[in-house]
Amino acid sequence: MNVRDYLAQGRPLLFDGAMGTCYASLPGRAEARCETACLDRPGEILSIHRAYLEAGCGAVKTDTFSLGDDLAEGRTDLVRTVIGAACRLAGEAAEPYGAFVFADMGPAPEGRGLSRGELYIRQAELFLEQGMTCFLAETLPTDDGISDLAAFLKERCPESFLMVSFAVGYDGVTREGHSGKALFRRAAALPGVDAVGFNCVSGPNHLLQFIRGLDAKGIPLSVMPNAGYPTVLGRRVVFQGRPDYFAGKLARIAEAGAAIVGGCCGTTPEHIAAAAAALADVRTGVRPAARSAAEKPAPSPARNRLWERLEEGRRVVAVELDPPDNDDVTFFLEGAKILRDAGADAVTIADCPIGRPRADSSLLACKVKRELGIEPLPHLTCRDRNLNATKALLLGLSMEGVHNVLLVTGDPIPTEHQDEVKSVFNFNSRKLARYVSDLNENGLTTPFRIFGALNLNARNFAVQLRLAREKEENGVSAFLTQPIHSQEALDNLKLARETLRGRILGGIFPIVSHRNALFLNNEIAGMRVCEEIVSLYEGKDRAEAEDLAVTISAAVARAAAPFVDGYYLMTPFRRVELMARIIKELP
Repeated sequence: MNVRDYLAQGRPLLFDGAMGTCYASLPGRAEARCETACLDRPGEILSIHRAYLEAGCGAVKTDTFSLGDDLAEGRTDLVRTVIGAACRLAGEAAEPYGAFVFADMGPAPEGRGLSRGELYIRQAELFLEQGMTCFLAETLPTDDGISDLAAFLKERCPESFLMVSFAVGYDGVTREGHSGKALFRRAAALPGVDAVGFNCVSGPNHLLQFIRGLDAKGIPLSVMPNAGYPTVLGRRVVFQGRPDYFAGKLARIAEAGAAIVGGCCGTTPEHIAAAAAALADVRTGVRPAARSAAEKPAPSPARNRLWERLEEGRRVVAVELDPPDNDDVTFFLEGAKILRDAGADAVTIADCPIGRPRADSSLLACKVKRELGIEPLPHLTCRDRNLNATKALLLGLSMEGVHNVLLVTGDPIPTEHQDEVKSVFNFNSRKLARYVSDLNENGLTTPFRIFGALNLNARNFAVQLRLAREKEENGVSAFLTQPIHSQEALDNLKLARETLRGRILGGIFPIVSHRNALFLNNEIAGMRVCEEIVSLYEGKDRAEAEDLAVTISAAVARAAAPFVDGYYLMTPFRRVELMARIIKELP
């Protein structure tokens, strides 16, 4: 009998537990690597497989979870040897019980010279050499590379069975910011994927609640939770979830529609034995549809006047105004009011520019929205926030009616302050965009419109365009560019218009002195002022330089007009009145 025939009987397929934590619990093995134990201590690995099978599981995983890292580092011979040993041990243990053996692959590492898809395929090739036909890609934070693996297996081994399992937290989001629901939906739609589900990170109750809200039809659902949540006792990490509690929840998970169940971290043979008893009379059938939010009518999305103007084809003007470095917001609010009255459609607010602390851009955006009515566009950086803090901030912004955000990676802390403050970057702007995009699809009444940055002055603009396309793939729908002060920047803007789908707001920074022009050219990343413009400011006093700034800014706007959907003006040295003059001269 193959896996498909087994599942067709309507009985849940029970997997084993966690080889890694089970092996680590053996005397003297807490720091040992279980995968290489297939070579060094095969008897111990065989005993663990047999303990799970004796407990009542119907499928075991090969002891190969972390080999993708070795393959990425070029240790192909080691990986081939371990895979051969692991398959033999699992097969030897499973044969007397008639159990299935799945080739186990953990998440492929990112940025090691090979794509995730290539790493999955190379592992699959080595498993196929051992005669394996059942495959499990598990604990995944993303679906990157899974379509490549599915297509490869479908071509090379049409009878193969591929199960894909994602690791989501209690909030249904992976560590890379993906929505578990979106990942499930995409993986389930792939022709070569036979089952999709979730494992690790979360305990049984959280995964039970999660799948109850999952619109999962047409493909077997797998759920393999941790035995609970980890606790540190002395120097050891232990999972204290009781086998009887785990088993009861696993039975409810199967009743809720999971055709494949099992355990992840902390799940011992005792947990699996209790689960086998609890599942004895459980049948799996048609999964219930996701529970609706009952009869309450869904709230209507709020208006987003900035985006409405863009969709209407009206050219918009967004003006950046730096937040204060103290608690006196008077100048900022007065300046924003002047800009609004001059015709600005939005005020953009930087998030601690150049890594120096200023008033929080999101809090200030909420105040601007409430008190002035103009649309704020707060910058949101990846610096010093994890995904939990980011989600909390986004929910607060949405509650306050702020529905536009500019996502940037963020500047590092200045060198002179690094002894006191360290920059922390857990993700980049592309991953943040993907996270916000998934949040839009799963839980927001009014979606955020996601803006990104585009550097027209980059030495290798082709790289910037590639990154911008990746941002679009992750949900960015508009771009604010760096200032246009050269023909090269204008040419790059034209190329961006031809390449990108999103709206573009062309950057304009009014230079206010010869010294200012030299400073921008030499000390500010992303700025480039052509020598012709620099020379025009020589010998000009403040009034003459401001007049020249208005003239040049208007000329830049006219040159950029065929390629933009609006303008992004940056205010120099708090000169709000100058910006009001420029707004009135824009085409």
